[in-house]
Amino acid sequence: MRRLAQPRELRGLPLLALILVFALAWFGTLEQRRLINPDEGRYSEIPREMVATGDWLTPRLNGLKYFEKPALQYWATATAFTVFGEHHWTARLWPALTGFLGILATAFATARLFGLQAGLIAGAVLAGSVLWNVIGHVNTLDMGVSFFLAAAVFALCLGQRDDASQRESRRWQDGAWVLLALAILSKGLIGLVLPAATVVAYALWERDWGFILRIRPFRGLLILLAITAPWFIAVSLANPEFAHFFFIHEHFERFLTKAHGRYQPMWYFIPILLIGMLPWLGSLVQGIAAGFRRDAGRRFQPRRFLLVWTVLVFVFFSASSSKLASYILPIFPALAALIGLHLAGHAASRRIEWHVLPAVAIGGGCLFLVPYVTGFASEKVPVALYEAYQPWLYAGAGALLAGGLIAFWLGRRGRNVAAMFTLAFGGFAFGQGFLLGHDSLGAVNSAHDMAAAIRPQIPPDAPFFSVDTYDQSLQFYLKRTTTMVAYRDELGFGISQEPRKFIPDIAGFEQAWSAAPVAWALMSPATWKELNQKGLPMTEVVRDTRRVIVRKP
Repeated sequence: MRRLAQPRELRGLPLLALILVFALAWFGTLEQRRLINPDEGRYSEIPREMVATGDWLTPRLNGLKYFEKPALQYWATATAFTVFGEHHWTARLWPALTGFLGILATAFATARLFGLQAGLIAGAVLAGSVLWNVIGHVNTLDMGVSFFLAAAVFALCLGQRDDASQRESRRWQDGAWVLLALAILSKGLIGLVLPAATVVAYALWERDWGFILRIRPFRGLLILLAITAPWFIAVSLANPEFAHFFFIHEHFERFLTKAHGRYQPMWYFIPILLIGMLPWLGSLVQGIAAGFRRDAGRRFQPRRFLLVWTVLVFVFFSASSSKLASYILPIFPALAALIGLHLAGHAASRRIEWHVLPAVAIGGGCLFLVPYVTGFASEKVPVALYEAYQPWLYAGAGALLAGGLIAFWLGRRGRNVAAMFTLAFGGFAFGQGFLLGHDSLGAVNSAHDMAAAIRPQIPPDAPFFSVDTYDQSLQFYLKRTTTMVAYRDELGFGISQEPRKFIPDIAGFEQAWSAAPVAWALMSPATWKELNQKGLPMTEVVRDTRRVIVRKP
C-alpha cells in the first residue's frame, strides 16, 4: 500500500518561497490586458467617478445613480485609484487580492480541520481551478463576495471544532459574522441568506439544533448590523428610492423573474462546474462523496457542513431565474477542501496518478480543437483576431497537457504531493493562457484603443453623446461621462431618477448636436449611416467593426 508522502519539504522557508513565487505569478499579469466590456468597464468606472466627484456614498455609473450592488468593492477600487493611480492593475486589484486570500484561507482552514497534507492539496486545488483562476483576474464583484462567504463558512467550521477552546471558538464565530457583513456589503443579502440556510439545513441533517445557538446568532446579528447598517441607512437617507430598488428589484425580482434577461435552464451550472473545476475532474465526484462520511467521535462534522454549503448554493442558483457562470464561485473553496481531504485521506491507498488522466485527455483535446476557433469569427470580430488568439490557446492547452503528464509520471513514482502541485500549475497556466490571449479580441471588446486615439483631441467642456448604444469601458478610458441618447438598459433606473441627463430620442440628439459649436458622439455604424444620410454635420474620427466616433466640426 502506497501513501501520500508527508510534505515535510513544504514547511517553513520552502513553503514561504512557493507562496511568494505563486503570488508573483498571480498578480503579475493584472496590467497586461485591456478592460473588457461589460463588467470590467462598469466596475472600473463606478469607483473612478467616486474619486472624480468625491462622493463615496452614492454609486454612479456614467453620472447616473446605480444601485444594483453595495459599495464595498467600489470603495476598495477607488482607494487603489487614489493611492496608486488609475490603471488596469488597480482596477483588478480587489478581485485579485480576494482571490489570492481565498486560496490561502482554504489551505489554512483545511489544514486546521483535516491535517496539513489536506490543506496543502486543497490550496493547490483551488489555485489550479479554472473558474477561480479566471474570475480572480477579472474585475467583477463575484470574487470578493465568494472570498468573504467561503472564509465565513470556514470560520464557522473552525469555531465549532471539538478541540477549540471556548475563547478561540468565540473569536472564530465573531470573525465569521464580520466576514458575512463584508459579503453583504459586497453583493447584497445572499451574504446572509445562503449561510443561514446552510446552518439550518446542516442542523436538520445532523439533528443538532444546538448548533444554531452555538454560532451565537443574536450577538452575530448585532455585529453584522453594526458593520452594514451605516451605509445602507446613509445611502437611503440621501436617496429615498434606494431601498425599494435594491432590496425588492435587485433581490426578489432578480431571483423570481426573468426581468434581467439572464434566464438559463436548471442544468446550466453543471457544465460550468465541470469546466470550472478543471483540472480536478478526476477527483471531483470522490471529493463530494467524502463530504457524506461522518468523523466518529466528533460532535460537529465539518466535512458535512461544507457539503451542505456546496449543494445548497448550487441548488439555490440553479433554481434562480437569473444565472451567470460566476454565481456558483462561492462553493469552489469548499469543494477544494473536500477534494484535498479525499486525496490526502481516502485516496491514500490508491494510485494518485489516475486522478490526472482527465486533465491529460482534456489538454490534448483542446490542442486538437484550437484550429477551429476561427470558426467563431464574424463581421464584428474578424478572423485575424482569432488567429492572434490561437497561440495563447495552444500554450494554455499545452500547459494543461504537460502538467497532467508530468503529474502522472510523479504519481507513478510515489511523489504524490508534487504531482498535485504540478497538476495545479498546469491548470493555472491553462486558465491564464485563455485569459491573457483574450486580449487579442480587445480591439473590439474594449474601448481602450479608440479612447487612446481621441482623448487628447476632446476639449474638457465639449459634450460627448452615446447615441443609441453604450460602451461600458469608454468612460473609464476617456476619464469623463457621456450623455445617453435613446438608450436605457441597465441605466434605466438612474435615468428615471435624473431624466435631465438623458436625451430620449434621435430627434432630440439632432437638436442638441446642431446647437453645440463643438461636440463628440459614439454610435453604431448603422446609426452613423442613418444620420449621415440625413446630412447631420459630423466628421468621422475613428471606427471599428462595432463603433464609430464622430465630432463636430
